[in-house]
Amino acid sequence: MSTTSRRPSMRMDLRTTPDERQLIDRAVQECSSDLVNFVISQACEAAQRVLADRDSFVLDGEVLEEWNRINARPTRDLLGLCQVPRRPSSFVE
Repeated sequence: MSTTSRRPSMRMDLRTTPDERQLIDRAVQECSSDLVNFVISQACEAAQRVLADRDSFVLDGEVLEEWNRINARPTRDLLGLCQVPRRPSSFVE
């Protein structure tokens, strides 16, 4: 996320313990940043990590080869699955 193109319009209030604030302030100084940009960049990085496996996944080496081998197989009919819509719903009383 580029800080030069950011146009913040949403407010976010945080409360911390004194120890948390001291830790964050030390990290801000080490990064030669300001508090707002540090907190936003770190929160966005954490959010991207949390959401990464929901948006995409990366395979390499043997795992990728196995994935491609499995996906190259011909399709097959799953007869039991085809009959599911014909059965009465277990959710209807």
